[in-house]
Amino acid sequence: MKKQLVRHTRDYFQRIYNQVPDAIFLSPGRINIIGEHVDYNDGFVLPAAINKYVCFALRKTNNDTISFHAKDINESYSLSIHDNLAPVETMWVNYLLGVLDELKRRNKKVSGFQMAFSSTVPMGSGLSSSAAVECGLAFALNTLFDLGLSRQEIALIGQQAEHRFAGVKCGIMDQFASVFGKKNKVIKLDCTTLDYSYYDAHLGDYSLLLLDSCVKHTHLTSGYNDRRNEVEVGLKMIQSQFPEVHTFRHCSLEMIENLKTELGDIIYKRCLFVVKEIARVGQAIAALQAKDYPLLGQTMTETHWGLSKEYEVSCPEIDFLVETMVQHEGVLGSRMMGGGFGGCSI
Repeated sequence: MKKQLVRHTRDYFQRIYNQVPDAIFLSPGRINIIGEHVDYNDGFVLPAAINKYVCFALRKTNNDTISFHAKDINESYSLSIHDNLAPVETMWVNYLLGVLDELKRRNKKVSGFQMAFSSTVPMGSGLSSSAAVECGLAFALNTLFDLGLSRQEIALIGQQAEHRFAGVKCGIMDQFASVFGKKNKVIKLDCTTLDYSYYDAHLGDYSLLLLDSCVKHTHLTSGYNDRRNEVEVGLKMIQSQFPEVHTFRHCSLEMIENLKTELGDIIYKRCLFVVKEIARVGQAIAALQAKDYPLLGQTMTETHWGLSKEYEVSCPEIDFLVETMVQHEGVLGSRMMGGGFGGCSI
């Protein structure tokens, strides 16, 4: 599958530009075993890169023009390296323009280039196709133009591109997992300090299976930013009563319960989920290290119903998949994965 993707992308580049690309790059999508919607709440997450990729073919040119071709949808976009960059109506272009804008902000200079890309990461499925696009282009340009960026800087460039040009105030998990992922490893990432460590992803006789709900989400229309605003309001209210709370990881369930009336029903439920989910990540890592796979599965299922009932980012189709799957013998747990409102269950 990977070789076929590379071959098709290279062939498409040659057909579009009548030239051979200088280089080919692969950028992986990601899954997240547990730790949903806590990457922007100073929590911990447990993602892993997967064997679904965005493939980039690039070639330097001797002019000032940058050209993008999206093979899968047969669309193209061109600009000059001297253009003032701003978001456009075509969303896939914004992920790329956002990366170029971040490079400009860091005084990293690129000249004209041609690029074509194709993907096996399904769009809108919760596998972080946007992060794979952003980080893949940043990584490719860093290599092609010798920009001297670290892997962490590439991940942060991808995140800021999504903030400024796609309008989604995402956390750092998706970009970090795409850049730092290793084969057969999961990453425990501290989303505050960006400290990270790897754990073996071998699950004995068990496997991770993704089920596509066939409901395609877009974070912009899904309420993703609304949830982020709600928890920011909630944290400020908690801090006004408990000054020792700097982030949600310093917050206890008792604090949330004591402020239930003041928070109001919606903010209360959002904050309750975040505090519980941060604790569940620690439980899941302990279960993984102890090879206690039933406990890992149970923790995942608890996360799902928290996402569905407290954070309210699931949908009937995903709830159906989870509820149906956990009734099958041999299935240890299931949950919604990704930003929500569609996509996959795991």
